[in-house]
Amino acid sequence: MSTIDNQIKTDTNKMFQITLRHHIIFWTIYFILNTLRWGGIHNDYVYSLKTTAIGFPLHMALSYFNIYYLMPKFLFRRKYLLFLILLISSLFVAVLIKYNLTYYLISHNVWPEGNQVTDGMTPSYILDMMMGELYVVTFVSAIIMTMDWIKEHKRLTDLAKVQMETELLFLKTQISPHFFFNTLNNIYSLALEKSKKTPEVILKLSDLMRYMLYETKIKRKSLEDEIINIQNYLDLERLRYGEKLIIDMNITGDIKNKEIAPILLLSFIENAFKHGANKNIGKVKISIKFKVIDEYLYFSISNPMPTKSKYKQKINSPGGIGLNNVKKRLALGYDKDEYDLKIKSRGKLFNVNLKIKV
Repeated sequence: MSTIDNQIKTDTNKMFQITLRHHIIFWTIYFILNTLRWGGIHNDYVYSLKTTAIGFPLHMALSYFNIYYLMPKFLFRRKYLLFLILLISSLFVAVLIKYNLTYYLISHNVWPEGNQVTDGMTPSYILDMMMGELYVVTFVSAIIMTMDWIKEHKRLTDLAKVQMETELLFLKTQISPHFFFNTLNNIYSLALEKSKKTPEVILKLSDLMRYMLYETKIKRKSLEDEIINIQNYLDLERLRYGEKLIIDMNITGDIKNKEIAPILLLSFIENAFKHGANKNIGKVKISIKFKVIDEYLYFSISNPMPTKSKYKQKINSPGGIGLNNVKKRLALGYDKDEYDLKIKSRGKLFNVNLKIKV
């Protein structure tokens, strides 16, 4: 996953990369707006242009000094007191430089917007100028931090999406080999018996393999196709168990133009045969119901609990990895309000009821 993480980080950095062009555009806009603002206040745009030209390099130097040195080295390392001392010191040095440049290059009245003529470093002048510099530094830092937050948030979102898709793919690969293993055992048994049913079973298995290999890569699949796929599975099981197996399958409602996660329902059915038909002696009845009402499918399946003594200790949690996987797939592939899964045993029956948005 580290390689994927690095790739996502690289892609995200490219998408949100702040280049030299962006810096030039930002500071150019700031320079123009600041010149127009103070020019309007003093009614002297030439004076505003001169003072902005002096203050402009100081704004940039302070902002970059704070973003690329003070914050990473002190603030982010929780050295708050040292950060404040260095920040205030740098603001004071900037004001000192600004005062001297304004005094010697523009006017002895270094603070025309003040209450009186100011030609010295008065406490009011120092405080006002430091607050002005702090405003610019805070504004620029906020922009950079916001961009960094957006970048990191997108990276984590993309990473979570990739992890979810990877886990879903992993869960699907767990289901498919498990199913094929059982079916191949069925074919092996028929082959030993030299049964005439063997070619038919192989053909059914071929259809299922094609479906699972090529039709389950998408997020949602037609409910009709899923039911056809389930019917193929049931046909295989009928061939295996013969008269011992009774399948009661009922479909009501409109199943057309409905979609569901591929091979999701098959997991429940496979589990019913694994722990119902396979672990019981005598006739076994498995009931399967599909009912579509509006935009929801109500799916239910019941099978007899295992009767063999060595399976009784597992009677409260039949299904093992199969049902655990399908629970994970539901949680990863659907929102909480899009499905409701109930698994319980009643008497000698094990029941699964699923309400799911289709």
